Formats: sequence, structure tokens, C-alpha cells
Amino acid sequence: MSRATSPSMQDVNIAIAAATSSMAPLLQPAKPKMPPPKKSGRALMREEGLERTDNNLRTHSWPMTPMINQKNYYTEYLKRDDQIMVFRQQQEEAVRAQALLAEKERQAAAAAAVDLNAMDIDSQAVVDDAAANVAAEEQEEATLGSKVIVIHPGSQNLRIGLANDALPKSLPNVIARRADKAEYEEEERSPKRMKVVDDDGDEVESDDAMFGEEFETEFNKMSNELKVRMRHNKRRILPNSRDLVLSYNRRTPPEIIKEHNDPYRVDWTEITKKSEYFVGHEALRIPDNSNPRYRLFWPIRYGTFNERDYKSKRRVLEDVSTIIEDAIKKELKLEKKDLKTYSCVLVVPDLYEKNYVTEMLDLLLKEFWFSQVCIIQESLAASFGAGYSQACIVDIGAQKTSICCVEEGMCVPESRLNLKYGGQDVTEALLQMMLSNNFPYQEINLWHRYDYLLAEELKIKYSTLNDSDISVQAHDFHLRTPDNDTKKYSFKTYDEVMLAPLTHYNPTLLDHSEKLRGRRSLWERSYDLYDGHPNDPHSTAELQLFQSLAPRPPTPEPSLNPSLTTPARPAQPGFPSTFGMHLNTTDTPRSSAAGSPVPEGTPNAAGSATPLQPGMLIFNSGGGGSVGAPNNGGGRSPLELAEERDKIVPVMPLDRAIVESITHAAKGEEKKIRDFLSGIMVVGGGGLVSGFNHMLEEKVRALKPSKDYQIIIGVPPRELDPQVIVWKGASVFGKLRGTNDSWIRQNEYDMLGARLLTYKCLWTF
Repeated sequence: MSRATSPSMQDVNIAIAAATSSMAPLLQPAKPKMPPPKKSGRALMREEGLERTDNNLRTHSWPMTPMINQKNYYTEYLKRDDQIMVFRQQQEEAVRAQALLAEKERQAAAAAAVDLNAMDIDSQAVVDDAAANVAAEEQEEATLGSKVIVIHPGSQNLRIGLANDALPKSLPNVIARRADKAEYEEEERSPKRMKVVDDDGDEVESDDAMFGEEFETEFNKMSNELKVRMRHNKRRILPNSRDLVLSYNRRTPPEIIKEHNDPYRVDWTEITKKSEYFVGHEALRIPDNSNPRYRLFWPIRYGTFNERDYKSKRRVLEDVSTIIEDAIKKELKLEKKDLKTYSCVLVVPDLYEKNYVTEMLDLLLKEFWFSQVCIIQESLAASFGAGYSQACIVDIGAQKTSICCVEEGMCVPESRLNLKYGGQDVTEALLQMMLSNNFPYQEINLWHRYDYLLAEELKIKYSTLNDSDISVQAHDFHLRTPDNDTKKYSFKTYDEVMLAPLTHYNPTLLDHSEKLRGRRSLWERSYDLYDGHPNDPHSTAELQLFQSLAPRPPTPEPSLNPSLTTPARPAQPGFPSTFGMHLNTTDTPRSSAAGSPVPEGTPNAAGSATPLQPGMLIFNSGGGGSVGAPNNGGGRSPLELAEERDKIVPVMPLDRAIVESITHAAKGEEKKIRDFLSGIMVVGGGGLVSGFNHMLEEKVRALKPSKDYQIIIGVPPRELDPQVIVWKGASVFGKLRGTNDSWIRQNEYDMLGARLLTYKCLWTF
């Protein structure tokens, strides 16, 4: 191509610029059309003659929820008392009470302002009115509590009465219903005898070791320890005392007394065709071989509902209701229809099951229709009855022993213990020891009603804890059975009358394996509404008790390298080495949750110890969890831990349990330990054994030998019966006016149900 025909660069640039300028309108983005500005009502009226008539009304009725400002989010929901119905009603009642009080004061001031000098006849009327008002106030004070019924249900006895009564009415908490067989025809003889196989291959009861070799060995060990104790106290001991008892009991036949010569013959309960059930003392006096047969049912066992002898929840609650209704009708002379004007105070154990409390509350409000109900714990009620503001309450009942420290009118939650033994275990131990010493009435069976009453009588008469009463002594008793002549037995006792009450300090002497039979068969455990974990109350003292009773994993081989072995923790001062083993004796040191400080009072070089904190494992787990470690993914779940605890019967020597409870209540403060040790109070029927308080003081002092601790076992004031102290305290609590906000009323319960317990109970429910 020639130079003349080729385009120059300048011509190319000019052509490109012309093309770009022609396409510019196409390359630029189109501008959006702006809507015409909204004209106001005045502009529309001025320019177009239109007037706006919508009045800013919305075109729909759906609520408009504004967006939440998440940078500054805040709410006051349930953060003020006036937003909770329970507190709001309490405030309204307080306002009404103040208004009534102000009105009375105004009327009194108006009456006092009358010029008595200008009045002749009316002056005497004013004086009479003032005197009448004073008399009415005094009468109101006197009748305070006349509309309050206090109920304390126990495993063996029910105590019930009006709050202004001096003492409650006590009756056996048992009901007898018609059945195909009586209890002695279905249950194995109690105390349970050991059986051996004879030459014919049949099982017969053993005569040599009637209750097993283990029992005989422990019995002889306790007897030898008692001999050492008596020698130390300069008591005289005959060398052949046991042989004298055995020979006398073996060769003494009973004496027959005709019924017309027996001044104390028993009036047995008369059976009629219309009698469907009997309650209390009448139930225990039904002949065992009656026609038709009756079977005894104890609806409350070991501080909760009896699930062993029942097949349905409704029958348990029906029996509880029937016993209470019969007691109100016969003992208090009140009809069920009149209870709508009465209030009720219910006493529950310190360590309770939530299902037990909620079922009892529903029963009182929906079956008996009390106007209001309040709930109080046993130890707190005992402190009210004794007038103690700080004490360690030891409540020894028939089937359970409760230990709890009370401080400033509140139960210390971490100190609560519920041990599954009591006065009935002492009765069984006494019978086993007496039968081992050839007790003349070898056929005794606690499933027979007359034998049960006889065994309780023998325990009350002859058991003691005084060294001076231990010698070979002769006694007698009368066996009265239906349709038979009275038999008078003579027998001798030696040391069994003291060794039987000592089972409080050696509970492993008896077999406790049957006490949890049937548990959780009717009522499942209570679960938390949010996380689904078991939420029955527990304490760190109880968790360590279970830890001490849990099966121990096999001890690992000792490390060859001594530098890799963690030194053992020092024992707690004042405790035996075996008692401190359940605090934490694993080689893995106790650890705390990530980002959390070590729990207060963690064992250190000084030897002080703190109870396990809530939420920690109490069993060594296969995932590497150790005692006291947080419940992380490697350990068992809370449900698995609760199921394992349900398989263990909580038993511990009484003296060690008291020290354990005080240790957890004090949380390492020496002053509190001294205060609780100097304020131990024993209540309940199990502590009525002669010399019980002195023996308990001696046992506790052996665990706390330091002179800095003054150990005092207090007695109930004003010579009150220790069996009624708890009821008496509950009656005092029921008569409080103006300061008791724990009443649950019918209208509140209809709206919120058992959730009210969270707001109404004096403790964290």
C-alpha cells in the first residue's frame, strides 16, 4: 500500500472520537424518574380544590411491631415485684391491712376527742365501747390459730391439731383395708432368719447362726467393745454373764393366764360387714386371722410415699386422704365441709422429693378445700418450737434420721442429710440380739400386729445407753393374742439392751438392701422444665455421703516413677483417717470449671476441706472424670448420676453424719463450727432412749477432740416431749400475723398451680 492511501493516526483518532460522541447517550445509565413530591393538604386544596379526608387511618388492623434496637437492647420483664402476681397480691393485701388499721385509729381518735365533761349519759357509753374493743382484741389474740390446722405426717405416726392447742393428737399413720390375705401371710417372717438345707434337701431355719455369720461376728465385736468401755469406767463385769442369760432363757416356760384373770386384756377391733377400712389404733388391733381378712398399709415410708406396697398412685393418695380426714373428724371434731374456712400448715422433710410436696399440696387444696396452705421444713419447725436461732437439728424418727443446720431462721441447704434408719431399726436389732440369746418367744414375727406392738413395748421399756444399767437382769412380758389365753414370759437380758441403740453408730449391723425396693415404680423423679435434668433438692453433704458409699474402682498399679505420683491429701483435723476418705482421695487433684476460680475452701496444705459444689460429679466415670470435677462431656449425665444414687441406701454413723453436716454448713469458718457444735438438739422419738444425749456427746467429742470445741447436746425447752417439738414449731409458724407471706390461696393455685412454690416457699424450691 502506498503512503498516500494509508490513513494517518490523526484521522483514526478523529473517527474514534466522533463514534464515541455519537454513542454517549446510549452508554450512560438512565436516570430514574423521581416521583412527584407529595403535596400537603393545604396545597391540594389551593391548587386543585381537593381536600384530604383519610385522617391518617391505617388501611389494615394488623399490629405493627417496631424493630428491636439490638445495639441497646433492654427489657424489664419480670424484673420488678409488681410484675409478679404473687408479690402484687401481697402488696395489695398489705395496703388493705394498713387502710383498715388507719380507719381503726381514726375512729379511736374521734372517740377520744369527745368532750366527756359535756356529756352525762353518753360518757359511760364511750367507756363501755372502749372496754368492749379491748376485750375483743384480747379474744382475738386468744383465738389466734383456732382456724389453723397443723399436719405433720410421719412414717409411723401422724400428728395433727389446731395451732392454738398445747399438744397435737398422735395416731399411727396406718390404714387397714380388706384383702385376700393379711400381711403376715404374704411376707417372710421378720426379723428374717437365715435358712440352710437339711439332709432331705429342704430349706429350714438355722439354729446356730440364726441371722448369719456376719451378724454374729459384728454382735460379738460390739459386745467386746462394750466390755472394754465398762472396764475403763470401772464397771463390774461378771465373766459368765452371757451364759447365765442363755441358760435361763432356754429353760423358762411361759405361764398361762386365763382371760378373766388378766386385768390388762386387749379389746380387739370389732369387725362388721360394713367396715371397709380402719384407721390408726383400730387398724393395729384387728385380729390377724379375722374374717374377712384385712391388710395394713402404711402410705408414707422413709419420708416419702410408699411405692413398695401399692400398685397405683391414686390408692396411695386415697389412703393419705382417708387417714387425715378420719383424724380431723375423730380427733378435732370437725367435718370436711367446714374446712373451707380453715388454713393448713404442712410439715415436710428437709430433703424432700418434689413430687411428694406437690401431691400433698394438691391434696390439701383440692380434696379438703382449705382456704390456704403453707409449707415448712422439719428442722426449721423444730428451731421455731425450741426457740433456737442457730442450731444443728437431729431428728430421729421411726424410719429416717434427718440432720440439718439452721441459721438465722433458715435451713442451710448444703448441710441437709436424710439417713434411712431410725427407731424401727433399733427394734429389729434388739429382737435379733435377744433371739440370739435364746429369747423364750422364738416365734415372734413383726408382721403380726400383736408382735409388732410387743416389740415396740420391749424397746421402750428396756433399751438404754447408760453403763450403770448393764447387768444380768430378769424381766417379764405378757403376750396377748386374739382368741387365746394370755402368756406370761420371763427372760433375762445382759448387754443387748445397750447394743441395740448403738446401731445408730454402727448401722451396717443390719441389712438395708430392702429399703429401696419399689422406688420410682409409681412416681418418676421430678425434672427441670428447661434442661430436662433431675431437679429434686440435694446437698453437698448428701453428695459426699453417696460418694463414700459408692463402689470403689480398682486401685491402679503404683507408678514406678515417684515423680509422677501425686501426694495424698492430708486428712481433715479432728477426723479419723477413714472418715475423710470420701472428701477426695483420688490421685487426680480437684479442678474447677474453665474460667472459674477454685471453689472456696478447696482442700489445701492446711487440711481444710470444702464440700462438693453443685454440678460436680460424685462418682468416678469412665470418661476420665474425677470426684469434684465439673460434669463435662467425658462424665456421666445428671440423669445417670441420679439413677446411680437411687441404688444406694444412704446410711452413715450418726456422729459422723452430724460432723459432716456441720462441716458443710460452716464452709470452713471456725466460729460457725463452734456455734453449731455447741447447739446440737435431738428431737424425735428415736432420741428418747435413756442416756442417748450423753452417748452422742461422747461420740462427737471423739471426732472433735480439740479443746476449742464445746460440744453441747441441748434438750427441748419447757420440758416438752421431743416427739412434738416439730409440730409445736409449725403451730407457732402458723400463728404469725403480718410477717408470714408463704400462704398459698385457692385462687392463686387455680391460676399457677404448683409453680407458686417457687415464690411462696421460704427456701429455694
